[in-house]
Amino acid sequence: MLKYEIIIFWSEVDKAFVAEIPELKGCIAHGDTQSEALKKVNKVAKEWMLIAKEKGWYIPEPKGRLMYA
Repeated sequence: MLKYEIIIFWSEVDKAFVAEIPELKGCIAHGDTQSEALKKVNKVAKEWMLIAKEKGWYIPEPKGRLMYA
């Protein structure tokens, strides 16, 4: 499981849910439901990582978010 922040939002333009991983440039997917968009963006992220490793691209460490109680 990847530990990058994933943002999911509704796109009125695309009429779909969009999921993106801001730390991985261009890592974005869409779906008819939030679950579908999440599933697809996780697949895209794994493929992104494989390509990045093959090409020798920089792969950022997951930053996550600090949550305060």
